Amino acid sequence: MADHYILTGCAGFIGSNLADRLLSQGHRITGIDNFSTGQRRFLESALKHPAFRLVECDLQDLQALIPAFAGGNIVLHLAANADVRFGTEHPRRDLEQNTIATYNVLEAMRANGLRRIGFSSTGSVYGESAVIPTPEDAPFPVQTSLYGASKLAGEGLIAAYCEGFGFQSWIFRFVSILGERYTHGHVFDFYKQLKADPSRLSVLGDGKQRKSYLHVQDCIDAIQIAVSNATEKVNVLNLGVDGYCELNESIGWIAEALGVRPRLQYAGGARGWIGDNPFIFLDTRKMRALGWSPKHTIREGVIKTVEFLRTNEWVMETR
Repeated sequence: MADHYILTGCAGFIGSNLADRLLSQGHRITGIDNFSTGQRRFLESALKHPAFRLVECDLQDLQALIPAFAGGNIVLHLAANADVRFGTEHPRRDLEQNTIATYNVLEAMRANGLRRIGFSSTGSVYGESAVIPTPEDAPFPVQTSLYGASKLAGEGLIAAYCEGFGFQSWIFRFVSILGERYTHGHVFDFYKQLKADPSRLSVLGDGKQRKSYLHVQDCIDAIQIAVSNATEKVNVLNLGVDGYCELNESIGWIAEALGVRPRLQYAGGARGWIGDNPFIFLDTRKMRALGWSPKHTIREGVIKTVEFLRTNEWVMETR
């Protein structure tokens, strides 16, 4: 049966890929974006589709959101500030764009009688977990980033609305996502550096940080499978691959794909920035039990991202 999705962050990396997938399956979409980081060019296909409607507004404007949600029957809330690295330079941004924006989405849902929400949270909520691979019920350490703290606050609001107003939710704790339309993160930063000077590469930290990554299409598969098959009131699900790589390995794949051999210059230390987790590896058994498994390895995700950037260098000028 076709649904009418309210999709926030529809012009973003994950959101625009998800919009194309949902439209191809016969669903309707009301897409919401303020284009602060989303790209209108990512919506070229969606904007031509009769089942897609774009509402250009800011999630801080609750009065504009309420009529935009009319007629929907499920919300996928992907809009967020994902700038973990520079969070301490503008601490209010995470509060406004992640926590308050999520509250406004929930209130717009309540005003329109919507009861189902999928939410893009983050594996960063685990901070520097002592349990590796990290399951959804791992003891929470002290939060290490404003981004993670703001997302965890959003999770709490959603769970409270599920209890207080009969909502159902799917909370996705992502590792970093890679793939087509990627415009933020280490592959982007390294590609941009190597484009300017292929002979050298500056690396934050010591290059030994261990991280897990997931291809965007595998992420979308997981979202759809979870919404169809996870039936709890509040479903908290880790998304990632069954493994991780060292940052130096990823650098090697990027350099190989570009045909360069840069001299690496390390800033030093175990962390790239305040709030950077030097080891991220999530336990995804709950998600896999629903019938999902990723189709792409981390290496494939990195290479596909490089290929996208190579053929879409216009994104370098937008960030």
